[in-house]
Amino acid sequence: MQFKSHARTLAIALSLALVAGCSSTGGSRDGSMDGTGANGGAGTGTAGSGQVSGSGVSGDRAGQQTDGRIPDVRTIYFDFDRDSIRPEFESVLVAHARFLRSNGNARVVLQGHTDERGTREYNMALGERRANSVKRFLEVQGVSPSQLEVVSYGEERPAVRGSSDDAGAQNRRVVFAY
Repeated sequence: MQFKSHARTLAIALSLALVAGCSSTGGSRDGSMDGTGANGGAGTGTAGSGQVSGSGVSGDRAGQQTDGRIPDVRTIYFDFDRDSIRPEFESVLVAHARFLRSNGNARVVLQGHTDERGTREYNMALGERRANSVKRFLEVQGVSPSQLEVVSYGEERPAVRGSSDDAGAQNRRVVFAY
Protein backbone atom coordinates (compact mmCIF):
# COMPACT_ATOMS: atom_id res chain seq x y z
CA MET A 1 0.00 0.00 0.00
CA GLN A 2 2.76 2.43 0.92
CA PHE A 3 4.67 1.49 -2.25
CA LYS A 4 1.78 2.75 -4.42
CA SER A 5 1.83 6.08 -2.61
CA HIS A 6 5.56 6.52 -3.21
CA ALA A 7 5.23 5.44 -6.85
CA ARG A 8 2.43 7.94 -7.42
CA THR A 9 4.44 10.75 -5.80
CA LEU A 10 7.49 9.82 -7.88
CA ALA A 11 5.42 9.76 -11.09
CA ILE A 12 4.01 13.23 -10.35
CA ALA A 13 7.48 14.60 -9.55
CA LEU A 14 8.94 13.15 -12.76
CA SER A 15 6.05 14.58 -14.80
CA LEU A 16 6.61 18.03 -13.36
CA ALA A 17 10.36 17.78 -14.00
CA LEU A 18 9.72 16.75 -17.60
CA VAL A 19 7.35 19.67 -18.20
CA ALA A 20 9.81 22.11 -16.63
CA GLY A 21 12.68 20.66 -18.66
CA CYS A 22 10.77 20.98 -21.92
CA SER A 23 9.99 24.65 -21.52
CA SER A 24 11.79 26.97 -23.88
CA THR A 25 12.92 30.53 -23.61
CA GLY A 26 12.71 31.13 -27.36
CA GLY A 27 15.69 32.53 -29.13
CA SER A 28 17.58 35.71 -29.58
CA ARG A 29 17.28 38.17 -32.43
CA ASP A 30 20.64 37.02 -33.85
CA GLY A 31 19.42 33.52 -34.62
CA SER A 32 20.85 31.69 -31.64
CA MET A 33 18.70 29.83 -29.17
CA ASP A 34 21.14 30.29 -26.28
CA GLY A 35 21.74 34.03 -26.63
CA THR A 36 25.43 33.63 -27.41
CA GLY A 37 25.15 35.32 -30.78
CA ALA A 38 26.78 32.48 -32.66
CA ASN A 39 27.26 33.10 -36.36
CA GLY A 40 26.25 30.57 -38.95
CA GLY A 41 22.80 30.04 -37.50
CA ALA A 42 19.67 29.98 -39.61
CA GLY A 43 21.17 32.35 -42.17
CA THR A 44 22.76 29.56 -44.19
CA GLY A 45 21.39 27.80 -47.25
CA THR A 46 19.27 29.29 -50.00
CA ALA A 47 17.32 31.58 -47.74
CA GLY A 48 20.16 34.07 -47.55
CA SER A 49 21.23 36.03 -44.56
CA GLY A 50 19.35 38.16 -42.15
CA GLN A 51 17.26 35.38 -40.70
CA VAL A 52 16.77 35.60 -36.99
CA SER A 53 14.78 33.85 -34.36
CA GLY A 54 12.69 35.27 -31.61
CA SER A 55 9.88 34.47 -29.26
CA GLY A 56 7.41 36.94 -30.72
CA VAL A 57 6.24 37.95 -27.28
CA SER A 58 8.82 40.49 -26.22
CA GLY A 59 7.95 44.09 -25.59
CA ASP A 60 9.55 45.23 -28.84
CA ARG A 61 6.94 43.38 -30.94
CA ALA A 62 9.59 41.12 -32.48
CA GLY A 63 8.96 40.34 -36.10
CA GLN A 64 6.11 42.80 -36.53
CA GLN A 65 6.80 45.55 -39.04
CA THR A 66 4.32 48.35 -39.49
CA ASP A 67 6.03 50.00 -42.45
CA GLY A 68 5.39 47.31 -45.09
CA ARG A 69 8.81 45.62 -44.80
CA ILE A 70 9.32 41.89 -44.49
CA PRO A 71 9.23 40.98 -40.77
CA ASP A 72 12.65 40.66 -39.12
CA VAL A 73 12.01 37.29 -37.50
CA ARG A 74 12.14 34.69 -40.25
CA THR A 75 12.66 31.47 -38.31
CA ILE A 76 10.30 29.72 -35.94
CA TYR A 77 11.19 26.70 -33.86
CA PHE A 78 9.40 23.45 -33.02
CA ASP A 79 9.46 20.97 -30.17
CA PHE A 80 11.04 17.56 -30.68
CA ASP A 81 9.05 15.35 -33.05
CA ARG A 82 6.21 17.91 -33.26
CA ASP A 83 4.70 19.94 -36.06
CA SER A 84 2.43 22.12 -33.94
CA ILE A 85 3.15 25.84 -33.77
CA ARG A 86 4.35 26.98 -30.38
CA PRO A 87 2.28 29.85 -28.91
CA GLU A 88 5.29 32.16 -28.58
CA PHE A 89 5.66 32.21 -32.39
CA GLU A 90 2.04 33.01 -33.26
CA SER A 91 2.66 36.77 -33.28
CA VAL A 92 5.59 36.24 -35.66
CA LEU A 93 3.31 34.31 -38.02
CA VAL A 94 0.62 36.98 -37.75
CA ALA A 95 3.23 39.59 -38.77
CA HIS A 96 4.20 37.53 -41.82
CA ALA A 97 0.52 37.05 -42.70
CA ARG A 98 -0.04 40.81 -42.44
CA PHE A 99 2.93 41.47 -44.74
CA LEU A 100 1.84 38.87 -47.30
CA ARG A 101 -1.78 40.09 -47.33
CA SER A 102 -0.69 43.68 -47.94
CA ASN A 103 1.85 42.64 -50.61
CA GLY A 104 -0.05 40.40 -52.99
CA ASN A 105 2.93 39.95 -55.32
CA ALA A 106 5.20 38.71 -52.52
CA ARG A 107 5.99 35.01 -52.44
CA VAL A 108 7.58 32.98 -49.65
CA VAL A 109 9.07 29.52 -49.49
CA LEU A 110 8.43 27.83 -46.15
CA GLN A 111 11.49 25.66 -45.55
CA GLY A 112 10.91 22.82 -43.08
CA HIS A 113 13.87 21.43 -41.15
CA THR A 114 14.49 18.77 -38.49
CA ASP A 115 17.27 17.68 -36.19
CA GLU A 116 19.36 14.62 -37.01
CA ARG A 117 17.32 12.09 -35.04
CA GLY A 118 15.17 9.72 -37.09
CA THR A 119 15.53 8.28 -40.56
CA ARG A 120 16.06 10.49 -43.58
CA GLU A 121 12.59 9.65 -44.88
CA TYR A 122 10.91 10.37 -41.56
CA ASN A 123 12.71 13.70 -41.24
CA MET A 124 11.75 14.76 -44.77
CA ALA A 125 8.10 14.06 -43.91
CA LEU A 126 8.36 15.86 -40.54
CA GLY A 127 9.95 18.92 -42.16
CA GLU A 128 7.11 18.99 -44.67
CA ARG A 129 4.48 18.67 -41.91
CA ARG A 130 6.08 21.58 -40.05
CA ALA A 131 6.12 23.79 -43.13
CA ASN A 132 2.53 22.80 -43.95
CA SER A 133 1.36 23.71 -40.43
CA VAL A 134 2.84 27.20 -40.95
CA LYS A 135 1.18 27.35 -44.37
CA ARG A 136 -2.21 26.43 -42.89
CA PHE A 137 -1.80 29.08 -40.18
CA LEU A 138 -1.02 31.75 -42.78
CA GLU A 139 -3.95 30.69 -44.97
CA VAL A 140 -6.32 30.95 -42.01
CA GLN A 141 -4.97 34.49 -41.54
CA GLY A 142 -6.06 35.31 -45.11
CA VAL A 143 -2.85 34.75 -47.08
CA SER A 144 -3.42 33.48 -50.62
CA PRO A 145 -2.17 29.90 -51.13
CA SER A 146 -0.55 31.07 -54.38
CA GLN A 147 1.90 33.14 -52.31
CA LEU A 148 3.11 30.12 -50.33
CA GLU A 149 5.41 27.26 -51.29
CA VAL A 150 6.45 24.40 -49.01
CA VAL A 151 9.86 22.70 -49.17
CA SER A 152 11.28 20.16 -46.75
CA TYR A 153 15.00 19.77 -46.22
CA GLY A 154 14.64 17.36 -43.31
CA GLU A 155 17.97 17.02 -41.56
CA GLU A 156 20.00 17.90 -44.67
CA ARG A 157 20.62 21.61 -43.94
CA PRO A 158 21.31 22.01 -40.23
CA ALA A 159 21.59 25.50 -38.79
CA VAL A 160 24.00 24.11 -36.19
CA ARG A 161 26.14 21.00 -36.49
CA GLY A 162 26.22 18.59 -33.60
CA SER A 163 24.01 16.22 -31.70
CA SER A 164 23.54 18.19 -28.48
CA ASP A 165 20.08 19.16 -27.27
CA ASP A 166 20.83 22.82 -28.05
CA ALA A 167 21.89 22.01 -31.62
CA GLY A 168 18.78 19.89 -32.11
CA ALA A 169 16.55 22.70 -30.81
CA GLN A 170 18.04 25.15 -33.31
CA ASN A 171 17.61 22.71 -36.19
CA ARG A 172 13.90 21.98 -35.59
CA ARG A 173 12.57 24.97 -37.51
CA VAL A 174 10.70 26.52 -40.41
CA VAL A 175 12.48 29.32 -42.26
CA PHE A 176 10.67 32.02 -44.26
CA ALA A 177 12.62 32.50 -47.50
CA TYR A 178 11.34 35.53 -49.41
